[in-house]
Amino acid sequence: MTTKIDVFIQNKNWKKYIRNPKRHLEKNFRYAQANIKEIENRNINLTILLAGNKEIKILNKKFRKKNKSTDILSFPFYNLKDLKKTPNKKKIYLGDIILNINKIKKKNFIQEFNKLWIHGLLHLVGHKHYRDRDFYKMNSLENKIYELITKKND
Repeated sequence: MTTKIDVFIQNKNWKKYIRNPKRHLEKNFRYAQANIKEIENRNINLTILLAGNKEIKILNKKFRKKNKSTDILSFPFYNLKDLKKTPNKKKIYLGDIILNINKIKKKNFIQEFNKLWIHGLLHLVGHKHYRDRDFYKMNSLENKIYELITKKND
């Protein structure tokens, strides 16, 4: 099982709060992957863009027709049905996650950063939160992964 996370820093302020985001993400991604049945034991590739208000607002307007900044955008490559049909041996490109530094509380930056990328990852594997029951299911898995990562990093 291999994982490749391409990390692009578009807003220089990220370096003030997390020295090596790629290493942080790669180190913690395996705990998330082991708890997400759609991608456990699979070869994964994804891209994470670390942006600010300006950059994410442009993308939000272009792709979601919303002319405002947001905390996160996720662009899955597969829908859930097609992801499940993809052979286990094949390397899977999950998609792209864009995170906005200006929406992360600076006081608990790493914790908030972890919550946000986990949320984005779950969107990449098909989780949605339109209905209450979907929200609770996704939120429960987010919290489980977050707690596991927190415990492993203590």
